[in-house]
Amino acid sequence: MSKVYMLLADGFEEIEGLTVVDLLRRAGIEVVLASIKDTTDIKGARGINVVADELLSDIKDSADMVVLPGGMPGTNYLKESQAVRDMVQSYYDNGKYIAAICAAPTVFGDMGLLNGKKATCYPGLEPGLSGAMWPGEGENVVQDGKIITSRGLGTAIDFSLKLIEVLKDSKKADEIAQSVVYKRK
Repeated sequence: MSKVYMLLADGFEEIEGLTVVDLLRRAGIEVVLASIKDTTDIKGARGINVVADELLSDIKDSADMVVLPGGMPGTNYLKESQAVRDMVQSYYDNGKYIAAICAAPTVFGDMGLLNGKKATCYPGLEPGLSGAMWPGEGENVVQDGKIITSRGLGTAIDFSLKLIEVLKDSKKADEIAQSVVYKRK
């Protein structure tokens, strides 16, 4: 079974984080909500309280993918966390998937992981994708090797289905899309 760590900080965009968790779990993928704080209590950007499964500081094993949801100030907290940067760098260095949506791809840009890679983010934040090649308008989700990025809240289902596709297959992604009455492009 595939395993994913979803890294949560106060101020994360709830739809971007929880849509991914919901759809990946429907696909039979284990998703662990990991708090970057010293408590499992997280407050989203819209004031929705979420209880993480564990603390990032307690994680000792590895997964197939690490996912960063966007939102403010959550993205800034992710960017400022050395533990987040260490985990993302380790996954990148070891050829594992790293994925981010909305403002969170700027974490990858800040770390220099997007040099020469195609990536996308929330409109207007493109300068934060340092070194990335911009694919142009209309790309809701961009995959370049093991890096997957997406534009924002409105693309959360597309993003989730892409993650299912890479961790399982297209058939499973199509099945999940159909089960939630979503038409894939």
